Amino acid sequence: MHGVLMALLIIVSLAIIVVVLLQSSKGTGLSGAISGGAEQLFSKQKARGMDLVLHRVTVVLGVLFFVLALAITKF
Repeated sequence: MHGVLMALLIIVSLAIIVVVLLQSSKGTGLSGAISGGAEQLFSKQKARGMDLVLHRVTVVLGVLFFVLALAITKF
């Protein structure tokens, strides 16, 4: 059981890395915040298309990672 959970955890970890690297950059860093880039934080624009899908997949994989990590400590 422990081996199966560990294998799933490794697969989910690699999937999280890939999905996060596929996402587009949302911020311009500190220079954008100083020069008014903070307006994007409060804007009404919502992510659409592939960015929305990648965001949702990241959330699901993050929750799955957390659950698997807890399951490994239990078993």
